[in-house]
Amino acid sequence: MEINAINNGLRLTSFVPNIQFNNRKNGKVTFGYNLIKKDAFQNNSVTKLFDESEIRNMISSNPEVKKILSEHNIPLRLNMKELQELKIGHCQDTQNVAMDIVKHLPPALKQKVDIKTLKEGALLHDFGKVLIPTEVLNKNSSLTADEHKIMDLHSELGYQLLKNSGVDDNVLNLVRNHHNISDKNGFVPDINLQVLNLADKYAALTEKRVYKDEFSPEKALTIISGEVNSGEIHPFLFNALVKSTQDKVSADMLSNIK
Repeated sequence: MEINAINNGLRLTSFVPNIQFNNRKNGKVTFGYNLIKKDAFQNNSVTKLFDESEIRNMISSNPEVKKILSEHNIPLRLNMKELQELKIGHCQDTQNVAMDIVKHLPPALKQKVDIKTLKEGALLHDFGKVLIPTEVLNKNSSLTADEHKIMDLHSELGYQLLKNSGVDDNVLNLVRNHHNISDKNGFVPDINLQVLNLADKYAALTEKRVYKDEFSPEKALTIISGEVNSGEIHPFLFNALVKSTQDKVSADMLSNIK
């Protein structure tokens, strides 16, 4: 292989004569003139699904979506602004909390977690809210019983939207059941679903919403502890959440000292 030094960089002339490595242009390091326009790995990320044309294709490919909307007299309207805000806000927060919980789980439980599935499920868990009317999503007071029923549809709508989009079945299960952790009727939530459910709760409590201010970590943990006492949340998961919260508070304190 012939290697020539050009412009303080290296060029591989035997195989790809038009690509320069570490070639400096305007003081910046580049890969030469044949720059890759799009990261190939990005194409495999579920973030690509947060796109209006993708979602319209999802609706076209699954009649069940329109059927659900029709049965509940919900107009077909995409709330893309709200969806994008969820992606970079609550869904990202939920993903971060979920990963922090996993980090502090006992080794035996941690081994049962599917990190890729959990991360994708956390990012997509509220995907169906793109079809929930904004007057329900953004209501600055308590929801009525009928509005609660509409809001609760977001899990099933998210599942139906994503069903034919190539999303893994295990991720789809998280999207569809992230509010369903009851072991009634033979349904037993796996560790991924339980972590997502807890992360979703904590993220929602500690975030500011149109109908409430954000709660402190202490208040959020106090509220969640009630579900631990009632048997709805496993103590091991709650302990992991508490430890992750303590770590974050300690890190913030150290940062302020510096």
